[in-house]
Amino acid sequence: MIKFSKWGSVTALVLASLLGGCATQQASQQVDQNNNQVQDAGDPRDPLEPVNRVMWDFNWEVLDAYILRPITVGYVTVMPHFARVGLFNAAENLQEPANFMNNMFQGKVDDGMDSLARFVLNSTVGLFGTIDVANHIGITKKEEEFGETMGKWGVGTGPFLMLPALGPNDPRSFSGNVVDGMVYPMAIIDGQFAIARYLVSLLEGRASLIDQEQQLEQSVDDYAFVKNAYFENLAFKVTDGKSGDKAIEEEQLDDFAEFEAMLEYEELDVEDDSSTDGPEEDGPQGH
Repeated sequence: MIKFSKWGSVTALVLASLLGGCATQQASQQVDQNNNQVQDAGDPRDPLEPVNRVMWDFNWEVLDAYILRPITVGYVTVMPHFARVGLFNAAENLQEPANFMNNMFQGKVDDGMDSLARFVLNSTVGLFGTIDVANHIGITKKEEEFGETMGKWGVGTGPFLMLPALGPNDPRSFSGNVVDGMVYPMAIIDGQFAIARYLVSLLEGRASLIDQEQQLEQSVDDYAFVKNAYFENLAFKVTDGKSGDKAIEEEQLDDFAEFEAMLEYEELDVEDDSSTDGPEEDGPQGH
């Protein structure tokens, strides 16, 4: 009876915690949403919010709605898939020397050598980068930008900027893109090829966001949604995907400690109840 009561109580606690967790999660999401709205009202990351909101409306409701999205849909519809892949590979291959530089600046020597090897292989065997030969033999892309390098060095992002046509940005990332554009071979590419590379990257980037439009439209504040996602993405890249690990681990530890305390309290209650039971309750107890 003692064994059954103990483990029956534990099972009840587990079920209760799971059910309570669902309700708590829903409530916490609502609280977080409200907190975000309050935070965005005076977000220290966004001192230019009034101007940025006007520029966001212009970018999203005018440039994107009437120019970028229709062109992207037409590009995806008309352009064969293999041609899109080839053009995008070629555009990305031109960035490999900058990846090499930034990986080396961040002390990632192995990743830097991978970026250099990718550029050499894809530029030669891969027909000017249109075929990602390096990826087929296991040398994957190690993309790093100079803005991320400055973040590793402790440089802050600066104020949030919503730039016309370019969208979400910040001084650190913008200046980093300028530096990346000065690295060979980007520095010697003439205007037409540079524009073509930018357009291919822009169209492919916009095409990848088509499936996420509904999530943006359903958000309470689309501007705040984009801004928060932008900063979270920056932190994710600068920390190599570890930006949220610490917060998650601490939350899990707190939840486990609380649950463990509940189990200990329940076990004490069961032991107290067992001391009042009659002789027929005595016997071997399994663990």
